[in-house]
Amino acid sequence: MNERPLRVVIAKAGLDGHDRGAKVIARALRDAGMEVIYTGLFQAPEQIVQTAVQEDADGIGLSILSGAHMTLFPLVVEQLKAQDAGDIVFFGGGTIPPEDARRLKELGVREIFTPGAPLQTIVDFVTRECGKRRTPAA
Repeated sequence: MNERPLRVVIAKAGLDGHDRGAKVIARALRDAGMEVIYTGLFQAPEQIVQTAVQEDADGIGLSILSGAHMTLFPLVVEQLKAQDAGDIVFFGGGTIPPEDARRLKELGVREIFTPGAPLQTIVDFVTRECGKRRTPAA
């Protein structure tokens, strides 16, 4: 039986109109054989999670450069819980200070990547963590 490739939603939330980094990540994940759904700009957390649920996504990658990460990331975590989708791997990136990244991880964001993170590191993370979601519990 052939399994479908890992499926990842890449999203931009809030009023952040800078999407070059998100598109670079989306391309790297596609090049690694994953299916990528790019939501486009100005998405609400509810829309992002709804897209992930509808697309049966294994992961959500959220890019924020606007400084609203401490508001928007927790809202996505809340929506994942509210839609009983807490098993979807949620990670993000952007200009996020280390202290904020630590707090976001405590809240349930699996990983935070900042500008300059090697693409292979991100691909490896997504492959490993989203792959775990596919592995049945023994």
